[in-house]
Amino acid sequence: MERIGDLLPEAARQLGLEAELRLARARATWTAIVEEHAPAASGACRLVGIEETSLLVEADAPIVAQELRIRASELLAAYRAAPGGTPAETLRTRVRPPGSGSAGA
Repeated sequence: MERIGDLLPEAARQLGLEAELRLARARATWTAIVEEHAPAASGACRLVGIEETSLLVEADAPIVAQELRIRASELLAAYRAAPGGTPAETLRTRVRPPGSGSAGA
């Protein structure tokens, strides 16, 4: 018997969904890191992409983006050390434009 979690990476690769699975894991890892290290920003930001060694994060408000920038080195170190993390070196933040959809979308 095999665990479903052990089968997912190969199934995703065969279906051409490997990048989406990797991003979903990275997002879950980011969410957990923010909840632990920057609880004031929890639920008000999301990982939207990874470019080379940069994490691209969208914040709901300028104050949230500022909090992430202040804690960037701490957040990045925790993210790199986490099982679902990647070797990220920089954190790039942007503020979600008003009226661009729901915060969780």
